[in-house]
Amino acid sequence: MRSYTRLNNLTGWLIFALATIVYFLTLEPTASFWDCGEFIACSYKLLVPHPPGAPTFLLLGRLFSLLSFGDVTKVSVLVNALSALSSSFTVLFLFWSITMLAKKLVLHRPGMHDDRQLEPTFGQSLLILGAGAVGALAYAFSDSFWFNAEEAEVYAMSSLCTAAVVWLMLKWENRADEADSDRWLVLIAYVIGLSIGVHLLNLLAIPALGFIYYYRRTQNPTVVGGIITLVVSSVIVGLILAGIIPGLPTLAGAFEVFFVNSVGLPFNYGLVIFLLLFVALIWVGFQQSFKRRSRLLNTVMLSFVFILIGYSSYLIVPIRSSYHPTINENNPEDVLSFVSYLKREQYGDRPLLYGPQFNAQPIAQEDGAPRYVRQGDKYVVAEYRPVLQYNPEDKMLLPRLYSNDPLHLYNYKKWVDIQEGVKPTMGQNLSFLTKYQMGHMFWRYFMWNYVGREGDIQQSGILWGSGNGAGLPERVADSPARNAFFALPLLLGVLGLFFHARRDGRNAFIVGLLFLFTGLAIVIYLNQPPIEPRERDYTFAGATFAFAIWIGLGVLALAELLEKVVKSDTARAGVVTALGLVVPGLMVTQGWDDHNRSDRYNSVDSAKNLLNSCAPNAILFTNGDNDTFPLWYAQEVEGIRTDVRVAVLSYLNTDWYIDQMKRKAYLSQPLPISMQNGNYKQGTNDYLPYAENPSVKEVNVKEFMQLVNQNSPLLQVSYGDGSKSLLSFPTRNFFLPIDTAAVDKMGIIPAERRKQLVPRMEWQVSKSAIEKKSLVILDILATNNWQRPVYFSSTVDSRDFMGLQPYFQLEGMAYRILPAKDPNYDPKGGQEEGYVATGLMYDKLMNKFAYRGLDNANIFYDENNLRFPANYRDKFSRLADALLASGDKARAKQVIDKCFEVMPDKAVPYDYYVPQFIPALVAVGEQQRANEIMDTMTGRAERALAYYSTHNQALFDQEFQTYLLGLNSIGRAADAIGDQQRATRALTLLQQYYRQ
Repeated sequence: MRSYTRLNNLTGWLIFALATIVYFLTLEPTASFWDCGEFIACSYKLLVPHPPGAPTFLLLGRLFSLLSFGDVTKVSVLVNALSALSSSFTVLFLFWSITMLAKKLVLHRPGMHDDRQLEPTFGQSLLILGAGAVGALAYAFSDSFWFNAEEAEVYAMSSLCTAAVVWLMLKWENRADEADSDRWLVLIAYVIGLSIGVHLLNLLAIPALGFIYYYRRTQNPTVVGGIITLVVSSVIVGLILAGIIPGLPTLAGAFEVFFVNSVGLPFNYGLVIFLLLFVALIWVGFQQSFKRRSRLLNTVMLSFVFILIGYSSYLIVPIRSSYHPTINENNPEDVLSFVSYLKREQYGDRPLLYGPQFNAQPIAQEDGAPRYVRQGDKYVVAEYRPVLQYNPEDKMLLPRLYSNDPLHLYNYKKWVDIQEGVKPTMGQNLSFLTKYQMGHMFWRYFMWNYVGREGDIQQSGILWGSGNGAGLPERVADSPARNAFFALPLLLGVLGLFFHARRDGRNAFIVGLLFLFTGLAIVIYLNQPPIEPRERDYTFAGATFAFAIWIGLGVLALAELLEKVVKSDTARAGVVTALGLVVPGLMVTQGWDDHNRSDRYNSVDSAKNLLNSCAPNAILFTNGDNDTFPLWYAQEVEGIRTDVRVAVLSYLNTDWYIDQMKRKAYLSQPLPISMQNGNYKQGTNDYLPYAENPSVKEVNVKEFMQLVNQNSPLLQVSYGDGSKSLLSFPTRNFFLPIDTAAVDKMGIIPAERRKQLVPRMEWQVSKSAIEKKSLVILDILATNNWQRPVYFSSTVDSRDFMGLQPYFQLEGMAYRILPAKDPNYDPKGGQEEGYVATGLMYDKLMNKFAYRGLDNANIFYDENNLRFPANYRDKFSRLADALLASGDKARAKQVIDKCFEVMPDKAVPYDYYVPQFIPALVAVGEQQRANEIMDTMTGRAERALAYYSTHNQALFDQEFQTYLLGLNSIGRAADAIGDQQRATRALTLLQQYYRQ
């Protein structure tokens, strides 16, 4: 036994070391796009990220960040390494789980029992370890799991929690007859509690663990007993999800409100009373377990307490929030706001089991749960969350077609033949569930991992064959993410599944239950809309984990097939292990180039370049995760440009965020916002509708904000039954008077633009309602008096510009608002916004900005990473055109050369902004390069459109439209330089496919 145990431990740690080496070699050195920048910043300084937070991850990330020893540039790679090590330990626990299951099969001892004293022969040991190695390494190099291992996100650690509880439960199963075996169950409860502070996906392993317990504790399991086990374990999941996580804080909040408002105690005394009562009830529970000598009750109580101990990591959220840190999302500093934070109330909810379909019209609105805030020495109701009521005939079971968002309706039609105004049938509803939610958003992702992946563009399909790319668009055919596994992992896993089911049905059922709950059950729970901002394959890593167990057991099935051919156990084990290792070997060689992020700095460089676009002490409006989170990382971790206040437009619709913007942060003074909390608290001035008043032709922004601050009757309009009123705006025409002498003295207007300085700014708001974020922008314009520079990121949606484009000045990657009107701006002309400040732009683009790695063809840039380089090209093009317009041909050529030097086509393929360079290239004598660009892009568009027009065009309409836009730009550019042949070719192609 000692020999096998030593080999099992040694091999496990070797597998761990191999996975760690691979992950460290391919690790991203900085903060990736999406949530990673936020998580690294919040780990480094223990800040409060978006709900529901991940306190366990943040605490461990903080510990890892301390290893930087003051070198802030190392913080990101250290927190990324936390994910890498979490993934390596996941692989280790998976290996040991597979070997425990494989040992039962190899020794012909299926089921639940203690087999620790059974010593396999050397050949049997080699076979068991080979199965573990193949399964663990297949999972280690699967697409989704490897992706999670490279960045500071919670999914790697969530997988670790799942792997740990499965391994611990199998360890318990081997020791269930021992007197102290329940300590393993208590440890599992603690890990589950900790996992709540990472991600809730781990809880879905509980039903599988419940069956291990049932089969091990029951002599003769029955179907009825199995059903009861499934129900009980599902109830446990529900109790943790609804009872412990939000339930206990909700109950504590109710105690707090009652004892403060009704009894008259000071704040927090209700919370203290609840905690004392709760601890007393726990003590009574333990007393009853001792009194009754109930081992089960005692274990349940211990498990409950240890779940709470793990869950207590969440105390960091209100503790840190109470100190008002610079990132403090939702401001959950007291028990009531903490409950809202845990419930993710800012994101709304989706109908799950019963609810309205997309055509349903609300018939009433009722007041839902109240939201309390502190006022004086009491809690008062700030607002009642609205609850819409619908006719019963407009509701259906398991509503999948529920959203009335026009974009969602458009995408529903890609999957189901529905009509607006016609209630969908249950058949259509279930068709969307099976085709899109299960087929496209689960099985496609699953097949990516174990069959192959067509490419990295969103909606990419499964690659079943060799993947030679004939006839495919170059962007797909040449993508490093085009990985062909020839379905070998899938086939080996299916072989292992049937072998496992035939030889050990109960354990196969447990693995199947783990696969079901961490895969298809999540599909039901998430109820995903018909389009997502990015691929969501990371959600289903638990299902690919479960299937990896069967991939490992597939090695045993191969051994059984070769039993008559290769007689020796040792030789047969060696042969099937070698054959099995072909699978992870193929996966690592295919996946290396698209998972290797070791030289990728694009996201952090884009953040630094955006911050460095701004003048000192600036206000920068941004929008969206990829627009904001890298900026947070750059400021919070590396201390880059902390004088710039980043204001996220979507958050400016909330009162807590506006409160934070009115505080000092590092070198940034509070934002110049005149409104008081009463003017923007949630439920107040959330939006101001347009209510035309013919007598008001235009409105002064300063006077308008004064009326808003006074809640003036002049702006009030009635709605609903007339008993309620809200503020409105009476005209679309706004103006802001300018003290031209004072502005001129400030020196903020470039010398060449002084004649464009206007005595008053005039613009039109085209929106039918002004949201709170737009009200804040108007307030800053009225209050700031040009003391601080105000910018929009150039990636902000133009609908949020509020018609201010005539007063934009392009400086780097941001538009600055100045009281100088661009004489060339024509809102109907379709040209780009912003006067190009050539001196500032030249210095920033040529000397100040960083473009690390964008010239390296060996670095893989996926769809998300290619968006910001496209913006760089747009700004280079606009600068070159502005220089040519001023007669500076020499510097225009320098700008063009610089752009194609730092972002050559081989590294960052030509995008839809590149045709803008063609007239400028010809003007500076680069006709050959212009021709090459037109021919290359036209050829790519022709190939891509021919493919997409016959292959799921509806799924790839974004790519289709992008290529059409590119052809239109090429045709116009070729026409502008007099190249009618190329213009005709491009426009003919455009007309051919535009009708489709």
